[in-house]
Amino acid sequence: MQIRELKIPDSYEITPKQFGDDRGLFLEAYRFDRLEEATGRSIKLAQVNTSVSKRGSVRGIHFADVPPSQAKYVMCPRGAVLDFVIDIRVGSPTFGQWDSVLLDDVDRRAIFISEGLGHCFVALTDDATVTYLVNDVYRPDREHGINPLDPEIGLVFPEEAGTPLLSPKDTEAPGLAEAAAAGLLPTWEAARAYYDSLKGN
Repeated sequence: MQIRELKIPDSYEITPKQFGDDRGLFLEAYRFDRLEEATGRSIKLAQVNTSVSKRGSVRGIHFADVPPSQAKYVMCPRGAVLDFVIDIRVGSPTFGQWDSVLLDDVDRRAIFISEGLGHCFVALTDDATVTYLVNDVYRPDREHGINPLDPEIGLVFPEEAGTPLLSPKDTEAPGLAEAAAAGLLPTWEAARAYYDSLKGN
């Protein structure tokens, strides 16, 4: 398993080693100890989510109040998605920037996204199945969104995704500047303090 930090601090790409034979293959999709070695913390599993999306479907940009928010360990066991992490932490050196990882059923990579970061993906195939492990249950009163088509963020969707298909909730979500002005966004200081409180636990 190889783990590398992305351009956005506190987000990581995980590439598992796959072992194949004439029966198929085997891989370790998640290792708490390897994640802890790379990040200083692991996931205390609270909920597992799965979505199935048609090609072009966009889910996000979603985030939750810090603390506790949700850390996410995201995989795509079927099909392919381009997964985005967006830095929405006010005061962060990479505020407003993003990075992406191709998640598919070939390389079987995963992405780990710390609390307070924005998360979004676009399905590149029909029946793209995404599973993510999270360290807190869904709390609708603490959940927020940012419009994934906000030009200030400038997410780039591959041509193979086709026309973006958004839910009404994501279509009506505010842009980054509007969310910041409304005081919805987490701060860099609060997020970092929360990460520090999780280390060694």
